Amino acid sequence: MATATRTNPLSYLTEQLNDLKTKGTYFHLRVLEDEQAPECTFDGKRVINLASNNYLGLTTHPKLREAALEATRKYGVGSGAVRTIAGTMRIHMQLEEKIARFKNVEACVVFQSGFAANAGTVSAVLGKDDFIISDQLNHASIIDGARLSRAKILVFEHKNIADAEAKLASIADQSGKKLLITDGVFSMDGDIGPLPALCDLAEKYGAIMMVDDAHASGVLGRNGRGTVDHFNVHGRVDIQVGTLSKAIGALGGYVCGSRDLIEFLYHRARPFLFSTSHPPSVAATCIAAFEVLEEEPQRIEKLWENTRFWKKELALLGFDIGGKTTPASETPITPIIIGDGKRTLEFSRELFKEGVLGTGITFPTVPEGKARIRTIMTATHTRDELDHALNVLGKVGKRMGILN
Repeated sequence: MATATRTNPLSYLTEQLNDLKTKGTYFHLRVLEDEQAPECTFDGKRVINLASNNYLGLTTHPKLREAALEATRKYGVGSGAVRTIAGTMRIHMQLEEKIARFKNVEACVVFQSGFAANAGTVSAVLGKDDFIISDQLNHASIIDGARLSRAKILVFEHKNIADAEAKLASIADQSGKKLLITDGVFSMDGDIGPLPALCDLAEKYGAIMMVDDAHASGVLGRNGRGTVDHFNVHGRVDIQVGTLSKAIGALGGYVCGSRDLIEFLYHRARPFLFSTSHPPSVAATCIAAFEVLEEEPQRIEKLWENTRFWKKELALLGFDIGGKTTPASETPITPIIIGDGKRTLEFSRELFKEGVLGTGITFPTVPEGKARIRTIMTATHTRDELDHALNVLGKVGKRMGILN
């Protein structure tokens, strides 16, 4: 009996990929072949790396390397279980205690990623009868967590305090819990959330105040303690989310707050309940990283020195680095706004050919018409590397008509 030819039920995905290729916004993953460093090798080509979240250069710090190796020798390569069954190791608790002390809070819980920390926390603490008041440009993990919670979502205009208050006032007589949430540093534009004014609103309307400090961790505040410390609003933010995957140099996310909040997340945060815990080497690496933050403040000073230089020189070249059609950057994240997605990816490819990795970011990560090369400074970029990258950016920008 002849076998019927099966129609591919996923053929629509091929069609959509072909559509991306037609529009010029299709990309392939570039493969890093050595260390995550200011100058490294992608796809066989040596390039200056302007795309890494490795703000302080901790991915290759000797103290972190040794901590990972020692923990592997002592504890093995994996934890073997989720935290609630058999996978909570002493080193996990030591990391959480370390972070809680660093952030000046009662308790902390570590998740497998910053995305899981945001999505798992928002969806755990709220339900269908509650409300989320969220900044228009908040990270995708916040958006997904809000959707998973089934709470009613009210989005306020980016950093618009009056609009945030209007949203809160509109539900003031509703019985559900209210969560006011913002990024500490917005990842695409590099601007800082207006945390003090939002804390005022949360207190006025009895809302839970939450901040996602992924791109502020290790960057803002004393020794990199984040926006809560930067603005000195200690005790006014109920839920602080941070990351271990960017400035900390390893992998994971964490939530800080009251002991009851953390105990509740042990019981109800689904990523915590259903994901195997970190390998001991990762936990040890993160502990070492927080020690480096306290022992080597000069790394953060160098990061900001490079950031000031970079922004000044990009502006002198004539690039749109925000503040016109997009918010102005206030951090080591500096976008070069191109606008058109296809042109942005062409610019990125031409930069790569000339030895500079500047990743193009297009819709849906950013709105249509606001595609950009997102550049990020690190403490370990040298002046020679930055000068060379600026020369390439200027040359390619002029050749493509992006610069006059």
